[in-house]
Amino acid sequence: MNEKAIEQEIQAKGLNAPRIKPDDIKANILSELYFTAFDGITGYYVNDGREINPTAREELPKTLGLLTFCVLTLRNGFTVTGESACASAENFDAEIGRRIARENAVAKVWPLMGYELRSKLAGGEA
Repeated sequence: MNEKAIEQEIQAKGLNAPRIKPDDIKANILSELYFTAFDGITGYYVNDGREINPTAREELPKTLGLLTFCVLTLRNGFTVTGESACASAENFDAEIGRRIARENAVAKVWPLMGYELRSKLAGGEA
């Protein structure tokens, strides 16, 4: 069951107590960045002021390009990551990898926002 279907069921049942909604998650995401492990390794050398040796670049495992990361920065500056890994290079699709990595990152935001909401409820704020 996806988030939209769950939200529809909650509304249909008239459950209106304070809760985190998909739109709350969306509004809390300030930015999102994507890169593969290969991008990260090669970018490390560039940002460190060193150019990666072409031979070393060729020796990096090609599978590093199959591991996709999504970094979400939330409104308060906190960051969460999501990952996706493709077992077979023949099945790799960058767009699908980014989408799965983002879904995995968003899944980590839910409990964080739930904890924040619960703290506010416990303090009588919400």
